[in-house]
Amino acid sequence: MTLIEHWIGGKAHPNGTERTGPVFDPARGVQQHEVALAGEAEIEAAVAAAKAAYPAWRDTSLARRSQVLFAFRELLNARKGELAEILTSEHGKVLTDAAGEIARGLEVVEFATGFPHLLKGEFTENASTGVDVYSLRQPLGVVGIISPFNFPAMVPMWFFPIALAAGNTVVLKPSEKDPSAANWMAALLKEAGLPDGAFNVLHGDKQAVDGLLTHPDVKSISFVGSTPIAKYIYETAAQHGKRVQALGGAKNHMLVLPDADLDLTADAAVNAGFGSAGERCMAISVVVAVEPVADDLIAKITERMATLKVGDGRKSCDMGPLITGEHRDKVASYVDLAVQDGAEVVVDGRGIEVDGEADGFWFGPTLIDKVPVTSRVYTDEIFGPVLSIVRVASYEEGVELINSSEYGNGTAIFTNDGERHAASRTRWRWA
Repeated sequence: MTLIEHWIGGKAHPNGTERTGPVFDPARGVQQHEVALAGEAEIEAAVAAAKAAYPAWRDTSLARRSQVLFAFRELLNARKGELAEILTSEHGKVLTDAAGEIARGLEVVEFATGFPHLLKGEFTENASTGVDVYSLRQPLGVVGIISPFNFPAMVPMWFFPIALAAGNTVVLKPSEKDPSAANWMAALLKEAGLPDGAFNVLHGDKQAVDGLLTHPDVKSISFVGSTPIAKYIYETAAQHGKRVQALGGAKNHMLVLPDADLDLTADAAVNAGFGSAGERCMAISVVVAVEPVADDLIAKITERMATLKVGDGRKSCDMGPLITGEHRDKVASYVDLAVQDGAEVVVDGRGIEVDGEADGFWFGPTLIDKVPVTSRVYTDEIFGPVLSIVRVASYEEGVELINSSEYGNGTAIFTNDGERHAASRTRWRWA
């Protein structure tokens, strides 16, 4: 079985410990790789490699940094199909979703190629008598990136192209559930001309995370994941004097007014709720239906759900499996919880027929009506293809409900009369 090793100093780096973790093919339900889990020696080696590469990369001209990122962009664009196959084989998302993820990452790479303009400082002559003022934008040094399983290519590309363009060096800790994309991108950066050590991949679990959070040579941390872990990342890294950006969980609502185009609304609900099997932070997980619209909307959503083909993402399917068997079981437990709490399961994704092997981590699109707002089905971030319907009596009640949620990642409103509700927009609380 293939062992996925760390990438340190421009090459594969063997693990100094015997600790490894399984990497599954979610559509087959079988382990396909093992991934090395870092110990103290590997953490130190990755940070040391980034620290050693930093002075030369920092002093590299802005033009040369842009050339490397341009070359990476061209290589990635030419070989994006190869990366999409890796994403699908380890995460389970369908190839079209994988291709979309790469396209979003490419947008950031393209933005970073123009970074020299954004790194310009400012100069003010005679800001006060005999006083000139100037500012410089300078890199920090070694920066850490801790990325989630649901977008193993896009989320790292949110961060590392900008970090490299600014002159920093990087240690990326990807999810141990789907780690191969990180190594693939590391090798491509080397091929694009990035100096050895400027980009390193450290595989691991909490020990690797804590190593980056507490290491004195790591100057900043960027993280995307669940809210409890985001809080832990922020608190721990901040206590060790690092700059931190930590993005946590989400529960996104769509508010549907009685005058909305229900065909368009149903299309949006299905695409936003079940794309990438609901394993994305911007997935719509709650439809807030202003009565009397709910019954007609549910009928249209149900009709569209029946056409979705669930199966192996390498085939012509609309939705793939969930990332692991444990996560599938956790998502499925919310259906039982919904029944206990008095909700109505309109479409049950458990036991769905799929175009794939029986042992895959399957869970089909699920629709639950009349979900109590006190239920964990409503309050938790389920992170799966579960769409909840909450019925309200008025627009104002819907806005109040959404604003009372602890999550504020995103909200959409569906109406054919936006002007009518424009006066109420100041009531929204944006988190």
